[in-house]
Amino acid sequence: MSRNHIRFLAKTVLVKDNQIEPAYRVLDSILRQENFFSEVKRKERYEKPTVKRSRLAYERCRRIYDSEMQRKIAFVMRKNRPDPFLR
Repeated sequence: MSRNHIRFLAKTVLVKDNQIEPAYRVLDSILRQENFFSEVKRKERYEKPTVKRSRLAYERCRRIYDSEMQRKIAFVMRKNRPDPFLR
């Protein structure tokens, strides 16, 4: 299989028994997950370089914050930790 074929299959939504709505929901969730709609909306108008830099900085900070929060939540959710409040 070629790389292009694999990329095509990854974004292909199959319609079963002519039921379009479930397939459309799957397609919509894929596009939302990849931020397709926000990217299209952002490219409708010219974005000034200063605005672009600040947006990219914000997105970078947001990714760092989210990853740190996921790490902290995973630590708190671990079950086999010793009890810190021993009597």
